Amino acid sequence: MELPAPQAVSLLWRLTGYTAALVLLSLLINLIYQLFLFDKNEPPVVFHWVPFVGSTVRYGMDPYKFFFSCKEKYGDIYTFVLLGRKITVYLGTDGNEFILNGKLKDVNAEEVYGPLTTPVFGKGVIYDCPNAKLMEQKKFVKFGLTQEALQSYVPLIEQEVCQYIKTSGNFNLPSGTVDLSAAMAEITIFTAGRTLQGDEVRARLTSEFASLYHDLDLGFQPINFLLPWAPLPNNRKRDRAHARMREIYMDIINERRKGEQHKGGYDMIWNLMQCVYKDGRPISSTEIAHMMITMLMAGQHSSSAVSCWIMLHLAAQPELAEELYEEQVRELGQDLPPLEYSDLEKLSLHQKVIKETLRIHSPIHTIMRKAMNPLPIPKTQYVVPASHTLLASPGVTARSEDHFPEPMKWDPHRWDSSVEPEKEEESETVDYGYGAVSKGTKSPYLPFGAGRHRCIGEKFAYVNLQVIVATLVRNFRFHNLEGRIGVPATDFSSLLSRPMQPSLVLYERRASQWES
Repeated sequence: MELPAPQAVSLLWRLTGYTAALVLLSLLINLIYQLFLFDKNEPPVVFHWVPFVGSTVRYGMDPYKFFFSCKEKYGDIYTFVLLGRKITVYLGTDGNEFILNGKLKDVNAEEVYGPLTTPVFGKGVIYDCPNAKLMEQKKFVKFGLTQEALQSYVPLIEQEVCQYIKTSGNFNLPSGTVDLSAAMAEITIFTAGRTLQGDEVRARLTSEFASLYHDLDLGFQPINFLLPWAPLPNNRKRDRAHARMREIYMDIINERRKGEQHKGGYDMIWNLMQCVYKDGRPISSTEIAHMMITMLMAGQHSSSAVSCWIMLHLAAQPELAEELYEEQVRELGQDLPPLEYSDLEKLSLHQKVIKETLRIHSPIHTIMRKAMNPLPIPKTQYVVPASHTLLASPGVTARSEDHFPEPMKWDPHRWDSSVEPEKEEESETVDYGYGAVSKGTKSPYLPFGAGRHRCIGEKFAYVNLQVIVATLVRNFRFHNLEGRIGVPATDFSSLLSRPMQPSLVLYERRASQWES
């Protein structure tokens, strides 16, 4: 029955009043709880006005600014509300140790990251399998990154960069403007495709594959921590892209399985096809496909961001780029011959440039673990409830004046005589199932994480980045656009931080070698 207009208006006003009253009541309860009913045995809660939302906006806009401002008020240990979840932060080297080296029965990564990564990477791998199986998968990948394989990758990476310079259109003039964010994203996916992924994958890095990669990347939206199943347009694109990319890898794997002989080579697909789990079961074609998608997505993200930051800093400090060029001439010869693996060790300043960039611009600003049991924090009165999520941020110690003078100054020469602070326990190692790694996490510099989930691609990352940077430096000079000082701000809108886009700089060709 339709209400008369005056009655409908009256009902609407009453409903509005009830809603407003409920909102005010929830705000009041939230304030009373924070001010008077908090548990003194739990870490202090960052003050917030709105329930559920909590500190989501402040954290999302600039995590490091949020961490440091809360540190000033609450110390190294505090809890904040992130979309209804209670996140307990423990900063500093002790916090890294407590969270990243926590026992498997106490802290769990799968509970946090599984809902987000499984639709992107696929089932049966990474965070969609028991931890023991994940450790075996990491072992398979790590054993594929042999010294012999890394040596073979160096000329391939250099060839890919030179080919990109010649054919991409981004560097087709003697001088001009280039968007480094776009250029480095393309270069790093080509170098990864040529080395780790294999010739068949590299041959498919066309417009279709690039489109699939972009759509799959849309799955890494923060909202998918909570709603990975939501029928959002980006999630539908993600699911279609995953299915198509898996099909591409499966076709390659199945074609290889039909071959009577192993064709050789050092790409990861061949390596995984030969691996067997401890129970005697070979890795299935589907699992290999999903692991290859994982390596493509995870490796390209970080390498693209870090290489872009390096070139942006070199454009802001061109005198440092000239030092790199002079180091190559001095160590490798005036004619700058093609790079070899043995050359990389001679280019110490190149290594320091990468190290310093990773210190300030680590792509991952936040590492989370689910507390599985009530966890007492040593030397404090605090106990973290099992309902909380733990958060470590090694980037905070890397940006701290306690460990690095003028921490936000990009200065590769700080590593000339500087030695990372080490603790006695860091000399100890532990094998979680994929080879011995450092047991301790007391260093303030942990760009590749620590503990059982430490990144196993560190050696490849250094090789890839060093060859890319060396090749670009020997071919170009880079400068900031007129009127710009320093480097762009950081974009924290995605889970992996990167420079704000577009990242435009000026380039100028050196006396060209690649045209000869």
